[in-house]
Parts: sequence; C-alpha cells; structure tokens
Amino acid sequence: MSAAALELTDVRKKFGQTEIIRGVNLSIPKGERHALIGPNGAGKSTTFNLISGRFAPSSGTVRLNGAEIGGLQPFVINRMGLSRSFQITNIFHRLSVFENLRCAVLWSLGYKYSFWHRLTGLRDVRERADDVLELIGMQHRRDTQAGLLTYAEQRALEIGITIAGGAEVILLDEPTAGMSRSESDHAVELIRKVTVGKTLVMVEHDMSVVFGLADRISVLVYGEVIATDTPQAIRNNRKVKEAYLGTTLDEATTEGAH
Repeated sequence: MSAAALELTDVRKKFGQTEIIRGVNLSIPKGERHALIGPNGAGKSTTFNLISGRFAPSSGTVRLNGAEIGGLQPFVINRMGLSRSFQITNIFHRLSVFENLRCAVLWSLGYKYSFWHRLTGLRDVRERADDVLELIGMQHRRDTQAGLLTYAEQRALEIGITIAGGAEVILLDEPTAGMSRSESDHAVELIRKVTVGKTLVMVEHDMSVVFGLADRISVLVYGEVIATDTPQAIRNNRKVKEAYLGTTLDEATTEGAH
C-alpha cells in the first residue's frame, strides 16, 4: 500500500457537551478513490469539515501527506494541496464559465495579491483555465454566465473549479445530489476522468455512484467508522446492512438512495 495522502487518527469533535465525531481512524493511500457513506446524521459532513479546516478537531490528528493540518485555516490547507466542493453549488453566478475557472487557477500559478497584472494578459492562466474547460467538456459554454447554466452543468463547473488549482487530494461532498440518473451517470464519468492520478474522497448517498467509483468505502455511524473495505466486502458486511435499517446495499445500488 502506498503512503497515506490523508490520515485521521482518533479524531473527535464536540459541540458543547455533545460529541459528534467519536474517535474516527481513517487512512487513505495516495491515488485511491475513497467513499464515505452512512445514514443521515452519521457525521459525514462534519468529518469533511474537520479535514478541510472549517472545523478544528477537539482532539486527535488530521494529516495531509504526513503534515498535520487539524485546526489550520481552509485556505492554508488548500494551498497545501487539498481542495473540496460543497453540497450546495458554490460558484460565481455573474461570471462566465471561463472567468470562474480563471479565478480558481490564479493562486496556484503564483499570482497572489497582484494588482499590477491584467488578467487578460496572463497567458499561463488563460491556458490552464482552457485546459480545465476542455477536461470538463464545457468549451461550448466558455463565455456563458455561470448562473444561466443548468444545475448539472453548474455542478460540473464546480468540479472544474475544485481541480483547477492543481490539488492532489480532492474532496467532493455529494457531487450528484439532485441529479437525474442520466446526469448522475455523466457526473460519474467526469469525476473518474478528472481524478486520474489524484486522491479522491467523496461523501455520497447514491450507492450506484459509490459502487461505480470507489476503490474502498468507509462506513460512518454515530460518529464512528464501523467498517472500511472494498465495495464487495462492504456490500456483504452485516453491520453495514444493519446500519441502513434493513435496506440492503444491493437494493440501494439498484434504486439509488438519495
């Protein structure tokens, strides 16, 4: 197994006296596509927020490529090579598709708080944004205002924004939520394409998406990881089936559980 891209050791999170995350241990190797699943209220989004810096752990450690990141600001973690999307689409609605991607690549190419560069003259920024535009298959929407895109197109753009900065660890929070089956299938192919060679961690309720993408799956229940294994082993795990209140993962895979 390769070195861990992301490692959580006995991570706990309290809000007041209530412990939401209760000793999560998780190790995700570089290059793996890993899904985090579990019933509603299991703590999946809280775990994502602890990894990406929105919350600081109450105790335990979170490491990115061996470096401790628990409690760091989100922008610091992003600059260390981790990028995430959100359940709610997070784009600049009044900017064009291209302008959204251009904003996303600026820092990674060394253009920090620079007031003396004209954006239109930055050839490397333009080329990188166009590369991402082609990767997500939205060249035909290059100059379209992002707020006028369909919902599925906006989600695709957000995935583009997430990868545009060149992060090696990508967190996707329910990337297919609200999509039709055909839109979801297209999103899966897009995610598979844009995460080649990268480490992917996703929270997703649609089991057909999870089983179609993940190399391994971790199941979170009441703030604890009860199982981490291959999709087939998770499908046959009795504790996992019980956690889904009698709904077998075979049924969920067939029907899609949102």
